Amino acid sequence: MSDKPVSDLSFEEAMAELENLVSRLEGSQVALEDSIRLYERGEALKKHCEAKLKAAEEKVEQIMLGENQQPTGSKPVEGL
Repeated sequence: MSDKPVSDLSFEEAMAELENLVSRLEGSQVALEDSIRLYERGEALKKHCEAKLKAAEEKVEQIMLGENQQPTGSKPVEGL
């Protein structure tokens, strides 16, 4: 687990850490207090990743709308 604040992580770093946390929680015997700490960190990582994905989705939609705010022929990204 990284000591780096969640808000400072890139999407890729956050996803890698989240996958590691899930693996640790599923695959080994972790003390209750450690499990709670890992779960809390995992929840923060999940929210961070969701926010990063939403921001990327909004950027893609803006690009696809074009200068006149008219669709350029492609439809907005849905359900990332």
